Amino acid sequence: MTDPRPALWLPYEQMKTAPPPLQAASTQGCRIALEDGRVLVDGIASWWTAVHGYNHPHIAAAVRDQLAAMPHVMLGGLVHAPALRLAERLGAITPGDLRHVFFAESGSVAVEVAMKMALQLWRNRGIAGRERFLAFSGGYHGDTLATMSVCDPEEGMHALFAGSLARQVIAPLPRDGEDRQRFDTMIGAYAHELAGVLVEPLVQGAGGMVFHPPEVLRRVRAAADRHGLPLIADEIFTGFGRTGTMFACEQAGIVPDIMTVSKALTGGTMALSAAIARRWVFEAFWSDDPAHALMHGPTYMGNPLACAAASASLDLFEREPRLEQAAAIGLALEAGLAPCRAMAGVVDVRVLGAIGVVQLAPPVDLAAIKAALVAAGVWVRPFRDILYLTPALTISEGELDALCGAVRRVVRARG
Repeated sequence: MTDPRPALWLPYEQMKTAPPPLQAASTQGCRIALEDGRVLVDGIASWWTAVHGYNHPHIAAAVRDQLAAMPHVMLGGLVHAPALRLAERLGAITPGDLRHVFFAESGSVAVEVAMKMALQLWRNRGIAGRERFLAFSGGYHGDTLATMSVCDPEEGMHALFAGSLARQVIAPLPRDGEDRQRFDTMIGAYAHELAGVLVEPLVQGAGGMVFHPPEVLRRVRAAADRHGLPLIADEIFTGFGRTGTMFACEQAGIVPDIMTVSKALTGGTMALSAAIARRWVFEAFWSDDPAHALMHGPTYMGNPLACAAASASLDLFEREPRLEQAAAIGLALEAGLAPCRAMAGVVDVRVLGAIGVVQLAPPVDLAAIKAALVAAGVWVRPFRDILYLTPALTISEGELDALCGAVRRVVRARG
């Protein structure tokens, strides 16, 4: 008898009851070809990573060249040109004096590293009792043990682990009125226990694609400064043009003390992430005392292949009009999704940069919506009550029209 339990364990899926996943065969540009011959327009750039589209020849050539020269060496006791070059380039394009780049493999691990930096800088200064973080309702920062603790404890995916996680301080974003007062009260009350503040600038991504204006981010920066706390900006989703600027923090005119990046860092090619620190943070570790070193080292950190891909991706941001393309996508999304505002069962339609969101009233049959979108020839993966588009910044006008049209038809049919 054949064992029905598959060898491949899939993410975010109850595999016993979920329909079989689609099998991808190849990619090109903004399209995914399936093994059964169908071709789908990709509306989410493989979880927001493939900002230049798939199979970009410049990135592919850089990876091939690096593979022939040196696919990997450990970064412990050795360095190599791809990592050195990428660190310099990231330091040159990030805001302010964010110059010191610690590489990892995934976004969750980059946030863990940033949290570890914040915790240890207090210890290196000889200050005890700074063990907690302030994060925000509706936030999402990853699925590893520490990052789960700074996600929204009620709206997120991690309620099952509540009793096993570190107890953090979860505050409302300081928009206006009562939320602003509650935030000010909470950060004041817990400041003496806090190692840092952790925020997703402008967009809470996996927490529901919830937007907040730049002044909210400025208030968070000002509050962290008042209480002498390092601010960690999680730009894993928002970085590299997604909100219309290279980094979302730029729109608020603030410089975080540590910034995390991943996802689009390599243009959707290979796994790579980084925690990038300001000079004053790095100087807390720059010491004659070996105990003050950051004792962290992912095996594949600074992988030469991934660093080569990331540098090639940065080349494309320099050579091609990606931010202008993001602005054009925003205008097209606003026009293409606007009719959904008048449709039954729609709570909100919102657009920021190259992000378009249709929020639906419950109940939401995600399986039916996903199937209808695939039948319409597009790959979009809605979650909770959110149907969103985050296409490659290189998407064509016709492909973007196809995505918006599919969303309109599915939403209209649902209503």
